Amino acid sequence: MADVFLLSQAQMCRIKPFFPLSRGMPRVDDRRVVSGIVFVIRCGLRWRDAPPAYGPHKTLYNRFILWSRLGVFDRIFAGLAGAAGEPERLMIDSTHLKAHRTAASLLEKGLFPDASDAPRAA
Repeated sequence: MADVFLLSQAQMCRIKPFFPLSRGMPRVDDRRVVSGIVFVIRCGLRWRDAPPAYGPHKTLYNRFILWSRLGVFDRIFAGLAGAAGEPERLMIDSTHLKAHRTAASLLEKGLFPDASDAPRAA
């Protein structure tokens, strides 16, 4: 497992409080499974293409689906972002924003206010 991505012990300690309690049988190694989930998502792989070092791909998929539905990842992100304090600046990547095909003509039709305060040409 030397060439596979694994979360560090310090990283696991930071996100461990957000995990749900184990009921019944103990869960398999959380560090290995969460690292596998991060690896698959980061690389854009199919679950079945995850390296065998992370365990069965079905375990990765099931844990991801279950924890997503329970809001575990939302709590992790909110907890980590909240611990960082207020950001100095916010950035939006516009490549992910879609505009409707009629949005370009809204300004011409007078349905969208002009962004500048400059007088408009007649």
